Amino acid sequence: MVLFNSNDSFRRLTQGVFPLTTSPLVQCITNEITCESMANALLYIDAKPIMADDAREFAELFDQTNSLLLNLGHLSVEREQNLLAAARFAEQTQTPVVIDLVGVAATELRYELAHQLAACRPTVIKGNSSEMRAYCGLQSSARGVDASAEDQEEEQLLLLAKAMQAEANQHPGTVYLATGEKDLVVSSTHASFLANGVAELDRFTGTGDIVGALIAALLGVGNDTFVATITAVSYFNLCGEAARKRTTGLANFRQETLNQLSLLMNQVEWAADIRGGSLWQTTAYI
Repeated sequence: MVLFNSNDSFRRLTQGVFPLTTSPLVQCITNEITCESMANALLYIDAKPIMADDAREFAELFDQTNSLLLNLGHLSVEREQNLLAAARFAEQTQTPVVIDLVGVAATELRYELAHQLAACRPTVIKGNSSEMRAYCGLQSSARGVDASAEDQEEEQLLLLAKAMQAEANQHPGTVYLATGEKDLVVSSTHASFLANGVAELDRFTGTGDIVGALIAALLGVGNDTFVATITAVSYFNLCGEAARKRTTGLANFRQETLNQLSLLMNQVEWAADIRGGSLWQTTAYI
């Protein structure tokens, strides 16, 4: 992986994204476990959540919403049908969509559903490194919804990045995000990695779900897809870094990470701390 010598490029790339100039209405179809955390995270950055998953409301809701998050975290027959219906509505109305591949490495049902949703041309597809490996057809060492350390070794990440770019070449309107110790952000023309965050972020539930919601919010105010993805991931990871400096104990860390969502953006130079770079120079975005 090729690191840039400075963070000026990331600073320029994310300049003006936070604070939001308008409050997008973000529809979330997600799991009950992290629903409250995601809704509050959106409110903390001045977005507006609506956690509506009843297909009977979609025709009216899609006249109002600015973006959509589809999270595979808790499935049922009805939830599966509602996810598919929402994806189709979003495609018809050209609403930006983030698909979160929760558990795609765990069961064939989730894998097949993810690819059905992808047929509706989402804006972003995200998952942890093990979930993204499974989605791209690579061998995955995931356990349930958790990523494996084996899948985050540098050689494996580079292999994954190439598989993600192959997917992006087939679906040039979609940006792919694989999260982990290093995050990969790949489109058909650009490939970057990010290296912020702290280990404690893996110790409370819903961190990946929150990142998906943040991406959806940034898309909802019209940000470029690649910029929205890099900014959301980096911002949340930097909130975690700030929280670790200020707290002891995981419960306090969780609360302070969420607290920082409304605070970090007030530091004008917050983006100067983004770490990362280009995966291969010929496709560098920044």
